[in-house]
Amino acid sequence: MEVKIQSVKFDASKQLIEFVEKKMSRLERFEDSSTGVDVVLKLDKDSEKGNKVALVTLRVPGGDIVSEQRARTFEEAVDLALDALKRQIEKKKDR
Repeated sequence: MEVKIQSVKFDASKQLIEFVEKKMSRLERFEDSSTGVDVVLKLDKDSEKGNKVALVTLRVPGGDIVSEQRARTFEEAVDLALDALKRQIEKKKDR
């Protein structure tokens, strides 16, 4: 699966990019028909929930599955987005 990572308002470290790629590769277990995933990491104005935002778009036939999560770290935001995508995939399969 093709993983595209874009960082907005900062330069992502090699360690962060490797973390995201590793996490996104796990999505293939849940949705084998996916054609790729787009990850946008951005800094937002500071808020109570955190200023790190991860927007993950899973490209699948019939419509993309999207999750946007914010947290205090990018790793936590990516984990939250991944969990939300898994739930959406399960709901989609149940229909």
